[in-house]
Amino acid sequence: YEVRDNADAGRFELDIENGALAVLDYRLNGAVMTLTHTGVPPEFEGKGMAARLVKGALDRIQARGLKIVVRCWYVDKFIERNPEYATLRAGRSG
Repeated sequence: YEVRDNADAGRFELDIENGALAVLDYRLNGAVMTLTHTGVPPEFEGKGMAARLVKGALDRIQARGLKIVVRCWYVDKFIERNPEYATLRAGRSG
């Protein structure tokens, strides 16, 4: 499972199987990326796909030297469970 940045669509994507796609939508403003929504096809929920997607996206964001604003509950919970990514935050969701 490889996460790719589809900048034209404003989202990170994870190919699952048979054309199924998990997505993490974002808006980029300078060096700050606002993460807005994580979506996984219903038949793949609960199988770790969202976690793979978010981890891969955060790793790419970190490698690019960007900061994040989290507006997605799933990403917020992921960072709570994986505090090594907390330093990426430019601000808290509210």
